[in-house]
Amino acid sequence: MAKKFFVGVDVGGTKIAAGLVTPAGEIIGWEKASTPRAASAGEVMKVIVRAVRDVIADAGLKAHRLRGIGIGVPGLVDAKTGKVLVAPNIALAGHPIAEELARRFDAPVAIGNDVNLGVLGESWRGAGRGVDDLVGIFPGTGVGGGVISGGRLLQGAHGAAAELGHLVLDPSGPKCGCGARGCLEAYASRTAMERDIRAGVKAGEKTDIVALNGGNLGQIKSKVLARALRHRDPLVTRVMRAAAERLGDGCVSIRHCFDPELILLGGGVIEACGDFMLPIVRRRLAADTLFRKVGACPVSRSRLGDDAVVLGAVALARGL
Repeated sequence: MAKKFFVGVDVGGTKIAAGLVTPAGEIIGWEKASTPRAASAGEVMKVIVRAVRDVIADAGLKAHRLRGIGIGVPGLVDAKTGKVLVAPNIALAGHPIAEELARRFDAPVAIGNDVNLGVLGESWRGAGRGVDDLVGIFPGTGVGGGVISGGRLLQGAHGAAAELGHLVLDPSGPKCGCGARGCLEAYASRTAMERDIRAGVKAGEKTDIVALNGGNLGQIKSKVLARALRHRDPLVTRVMRAAAERLGDGCVSIRHCFDPELILLGGGVIEACGDFMLPIVRRRLAADTLFRKVGACPVSRSRLGDDAVVLGAVALARGL
C-alpha cells in the first residue's frame, strides 16, 4: 500500500473536507469538520491537519505513505510559490500552508483556488471528462470560474486567472463586492438576486417570497428560490430570468475569449434552479452572431457536487 494514495482537501468558509483518493480518482475515505469562525490561520490549520490525519488513519495508513496532498482554498493562490495571496473570508493569506502540510506528512503538496480545482475535478472525473477545452462557471454567494485549456488548468502569471465572476458586463452597472461596477457577479450571484428581490419587495411588486423564506429576506437560499420558481412567483421569476440572461451574456464573452468545447455551470444556484436558468443561457449563446458559424457550444451542469474540489486538488497533486 506504500505511496498509493492521495489526499484532497476542500477548505471552505463553513466546512473543511478531506478525501482519501486513489490514483484513478476513486474516493475511498472522507472526513468533514466545521471551519472555525473568525479564527486565526493557525487555528484553521489545526483543523486541516486533523482532517488529513483522520482520513489517513481511518484507512489504516501511515501518513508518510501518501503520494501527495492537494488543497483548494477560497482565494487567490500564487501557482509558483504555493502561497495564498488573498483569502477574503478565511485567515489564510500569507500562511505557508503547503510547506506546513509537506513537513507534517512528508509528502509533496499542491495548492490552488477552490473553484479552479472544482473545474479541474469535473475535467478529470465529472461532466467534463475527455474534454480538453472547457470553462466552468459557478454562481453562488459570488460567481467563481475555472478554465481548462488544452487539457491543462489555466492559472495565469500570478495564479489569478479565471476570475470570471469579475468580467465587467457594464461599467455603469451595480457595484460588485470587489469594488468594481457591473461585474458578472453583480448580476448573476445569489447575492445579486437577493438584492434585486429585496428592491422589488420594497417597490411593492407582487410576490410570496417573504412568506416562502420564513418571514424575512436577510438571506434567501437557493432551494427557496427554486420553490418560488415552481410557484411561478412573478418577482422571483423576473429577477431570476434577468440573472440568467446576464449569465448568458457572460458566457458569450467567455466563449469569445476561450472558444471552449463545453461550458459547465455549477454551484448551489444552478443545482437548485438550473432547469429554469440553463435554457435561457443556451438561448443567449445561440443568438451570438460572431460564433454562429463556428458551431454550437454545449452548456451542461457540473456533476460532482461536493466531490469536485477534492478530486481537482488530487488531480493537481498528481501533476507534481
